[in-house]
Amino acid sequence: MATSKLQALWNHPAGPKTNFQKPPENISYLQQIAVTCTGMIWCRCSTVITPKNWNLFSVNVAMAATGVYQLSRKIKYDYVTEGEAAAENE
Repeated sequence: MATSKLQALWNHPAGPKTNFQKPPENISYLQQIAVTCTGMIWCRCSTVITPKNWNLFSVNVAMAATGVYQLSRKIKYDYVTEGEAAAENE
């Protein structure tokens, strides 16, 4: 029962999976750089405070990783696919 509810949430048109299926041409460099930097800054802050907040740390590691993933998709789309298209036209 719980598995089917989680699967329904994951496959929902507005579910968490949609962030990873966003077309690369719609990804903003500035927004993803901000997401990545914010995640890294809060990772640092969560380990400096006493007591260390490992929940905050793990959430922000995931946030930074998502930003890096989206940036890599955008860079690949902008530079690798353009390079391949230019090589085909020569």
